[in-house]
Amino acid sequence: MASSSEIHIDATETDPAVPAQIAIRAVHQRLRIGLAVFGESEPIAGSQNVAHAALVDFCTGELRRHLAATDQVLFAAASGAPETRLLVRALRTTTAALDAHIDALAATDTTTSAMAITQVIEAVLAVHLAAEETVLLPALAALPGADLPALVTDMLTLLAGAELDHSPVLDVREIPHGHRHPRIFARYGRLGPGEGFVLVNNHDPKPLHREFEATHPGTHTWEYLESGPEIWRVRIGRAAVDA
Repeated sequence: MASSSEIHIDATETDPAVPAQIAIRAVHQRLRIGLAVFGESEPIAGSQNVAHAALVDFCTGELRRHLAATDQVLFAAASGAPETRLLVRALRTTTAALDAHIDALAATDTTTSAMAITQVIEAVLAVHLAAEETVLLPALAALPGADLPALVTDMLTLLAGAELDHSPVLDVREIPHGHRHPRIFARYGRLGPGEGFVLVNNHDPKPLHREFEATHPGTHTWEYLESGPEIWRVRIGRAAVDA
């Protein structure tokens, strides 16, 4: 029986997922406000005015860091479950669109064009963040094996400029079967190009391999180091150059 300190009621302040979601919404709000402030700045004469330069710095800096951290932590965990895989695919599509618009913003040299691109970024970002808040975060909170408070802590760590733990071995034998894949995909999300970790399992993880083929085709590596009969060890890595 859980102790009184471990008991919580879902969707209330006693649920640890609730403050985690509040923390992410606060990060989102800072992005919205920051983009709106820069986007509404009065232009200064010149092809590359101060407001435009500040806007580019904000988008290529803080906004891109947020997109990268979200993908590395939240999307990575959600991509390992059938319930959320298509959602992640959709969110990664809007992330790619935002990246393309940020590139266009950085390349333009006119205020009129910059303002138009900024309006597009604001519109796409509004939809993207709303989907994260109303669909992704509740889905992760309910997903077996996905520890939303821990994931949010990892994301805030990345946004603060620190690095995450990169343990070289992930032993999932003591984790219930239905909870393993989100943990594994979350660990994969931390890898840089050419990096990897060793998965230790008590059965041949063929279903997991199929999920990697579906979600990360051509961008992951899979090498059996030990193949039973009691222990399987697989080195899972991120390809040095994504296809």
